[in-house]
Amino acid sequence: MRKRVLVTGGAGFLGSHLCEQLLERGHDVLCVDNYFTGTKDNIAHLLDNPYFEVMRHDVTFPLYVEVNEIYNLACPASPVHYQFDPVQTTKTSVHGAINMLGLAKRVRAKIFQASTSEVYGDPDVHPQTEDYHGNVNTIGPRACYDEGKRCAETLFFDYHRQHKVDIRVARIFNTYGPRMLPNDGRVVSNFIMQALQNQPITIFGDGSQTRSFCYVDDLIRGFLGMMDAPSEVTGPMNLGNPGEFTIKQLAEKVVEMTGSKSEISYHPLPQDDPTQRCPNISAAKKHLDWEPKVALNEGLVKTVAFFEDLLRRNT
Repeated sequence: MRKRVLVTGGAGFLGSHLCEQLLERGHDVLCVDNYFTGTKDNIAHLLDNPYFEVMRHDVTFPLYVEVNEIYNLACPASPVHYQFDPVQTTKTSVHGAINMLGLAKRVRAKIFQASTSEVYGDPDVHPQTEDYHGNVNTIGPRACYDEGKRCAETLFFDYHRQHKVDIRVARIFNTYGPRMLPNDGRVVSNFIMQALQNQPITIFGDGSQTRSFCYVDDLIRGFLGMMDAPSEVTGPMNLGNPGEFTIKQLAEKVVEMTGSKSEISYHPLPQDDPTQRCPNISAAKKHLDWEPKVALNEGLVKTVAFFEDLLRRNT
């Protein structure tokens, strides 16, 4: 059956890959985006598909459409962008969740929330499991995103309990791949852009802090698996790659892979920057039979090629 699927934030990095996969599955896709961080370039190749529709809309305002499924991905996800307008970031997470949950309740649609590993803050538990409640600074510069996403999770589970809305909540760990914004301030895009231009590689802190990097194709497979799962699989569920690397290891890998002349430059660590971030994905393995398949080296080759092409087109 051809489903009508709404993707908020559909012109973004993750959203555009999700729209592609939904179309490949034979669904009718409505992509909604206000283009704050999403770009038309990400979805231009889909516009000729008769089952793909685009609407410019801000999710902080209600939306009245008829759909069977909703993927709520709308929200700036990198510190550079979510700290640019922190009030709007919180509104996007909270009002956006209220509006999309209201829509799901009205039309009886299944709804997916793109939550984040940031709900764990700077974790005291390693690796992070879904029953860990987090260590978040509620008044720090990252709180607009961390607390906004935590509140959105609360709303999802309250709509589920109170109104029987069919929900799925995924906690996304660091994801990378083609269509990342070159100026989003995330380590993978930062390091690749700096290396390709032989600029100093900027590391905040001593580089010993760890991250786990999941390739975008693996993550989208997890999204689709969650939506296909039985209704009792609500989450929250960690989706990410449990392979752990230090920031310094990533920088050295990117320099080697690009043949760059860049040298590493160390800077002070920003406030509330987590020292460790790694998912325990045993729940995803058990309930979805899901785990990442793309190794970091393989994913970086594709991501570097994307940024090389981007630089060529912009020079």
